[in-house]
Amino acid sequence: MSAGLAEVTRPEVPGAEPSARRRHRPSRSGPLAYVLVAPVLLFIAGLALVPAVFTIVQSFFTVNALDPPTRFSGLANFRNLLADDAIRSSMANTLLYVVIGVALSTVLGVAMAVLLQRPFRGRSFVIAVLILPWALPGVVEGILWSGIFDPNAGLVSSVLGDLGVGGDHLLLGQDRLLTIFLIELVQVWQITPLSVLLVLAALQLIPDELYEAAQIDGCSRWGVLRSITLPLARPGIAVCMVQALVATLNVFDQPYVLNGAASTGATVTMQTYFVSFQNLDFGQGYALSLMITVLTLVGSLIIVKAVYRKVEL
Repeated sequence: MSAGLAEVTRPEVPGAEPSARRRHRPSRSGPLAYVLVAPVLLFIAGLALVPAVFTIVQSFFTVNALDPPTRFSGLANFRNLLADDAIRSSMANTLLYVVIGVALSTVLGVAMAVLLQRPFRGRSFVIAVLILPWALPGVVEGILWSGIFDPNAGLVSSVLGDLGVGGDHLLLGQDRLLTIFLIELVQVWQITPLSVLLVLAALQLIPDELYEAAQIDGCSRWGVLRSITLPLARPGIAVCMVQALVATLNVFDQPYVLNGAASTGATVTMQTYFVSFQNLDFGQGYALSLMITVLTLVGSLIIVKAVYRKVEL
């Protein structure tokens, strides 16, 4: 009986490769692929790498139009910057901008993305309107909000007057914390739309089957948000926080337009402008730019390490 059984084998098609060999066959890319990519690489190198290397090198030199010639100074630029009271004050201000901006834009971005997660009538219109603050230049936003914060005819002054709150209603320039908070609100108004889009893109990748299973199990909305939505949206939240960190560390337009050169709201980026183009000390300007770049990289790595998690479904 067993001798009569024939072994069933899959017939091979003449000239066809085995499936295993076909799956593991290495892909061959000719020189054309490198030729096509070369212009992009050259553009990136010319736009980013060359200025970065130039900034790093020049930060260790004395480059001052009022004190020629250019000469090597080692760490003198960094020591002089850290000993400057105006620089230290701007660093403390920038830290407050970062804390307020990253926290508010992330919380608002997650909340608004969750509200926009499910399709509803008019959602496309809401998203289009939401993008407008992000599309406006920072200088234009500063001018718009300067009218709102105007102590004589601004919206805030009118509201405070209607509420019977006394005082001159001069909001910017007097109290340091209030000035930084109000200026950062303007920047949060600008960067939050991008945070919403980044988190919303992550939410769209979550399968509906997970929500259906949670609903069958009787999970509450808060439980769904805490156990499904937020954990699976962590990659988008991490990117959202990184872009907020980069924007707040490099904030310039809003403080300069709303508060001028006053020390109550000055940032490190503003001090870079003052040192380089008012004092004509480009060596210290390069050094301060390098410090901002290093802080941005370190902060971004910390956020990615703490928040980002690979999602496996």
